[in-house]
Amino acid sequence: MQHRFMIAGAMVLVGAVVAALGQAQKPASSAATSSTGNIRGHADIKGDQVTGRAEFVEEQQGAGKVVQITLTVTGLKPGQHGVHLHAVGKCTPDFTAAGGHFDPGPAGNPDPDANHPFHMGDLPNLQVDAKGRGTMKAVTSRVTLSPGPLSLFDADGSAIIIHGNPDQMTTGEPKSGVSGGPRVACGVIEKR
Repeated sequence: MQHRFMIAGAMVLVGAVVAALGQAQKPASSAATSSTGNIRGHADIKGDQVTGRAEFVEEQQGAGKVVQITLTVTGLKPGQHGVHLHAVGKCTPDFTAAGGHFDPGPAGNPDPDANHPFHMGDLPNLQVDAKGRGTMKAVTSRVTLSPGPLSLFDADGSAIIIHGNPDQMTTGEPKSGVSGGPRVACGVIEKR
């Protein structure tokens, strides 16, 4: 009888070890994704007769992170409009409160025109149709939503700005407007 209890106990112990080994051999990325989930943010965008929303989703991609951005806006003039992530999470008293382009680090240069298109906050142009509606989907590895040196949720936050003109995607003289000219809409990026 004692022999049966010892065999049953050994089988339970072997089963526990096999189960533990199975858990340990799961890929780290699936464990991180399921335990932490995706980090999300959003911005309600407003301007003179302009409204919209930007959604941000950070996802693990291999050993790094990417942020998917979906932007939907109405009320803009037809054509292309520059879109950038800006260094400060403010849109008042006017859109200049959002500061320069998001470009952290010791070699960062937030001047919208002088370091273009190499800012961390540079995004593709938004195409707006004849009815004033535009949608853009972009993916960037230049920023994060999670804590760290590239986080949009740093101490002073970040904003998304839509410009009145297309971004020429070229470096120009400071204040030359090649990165899109006037700021026509702004939204503070918030955690969701």
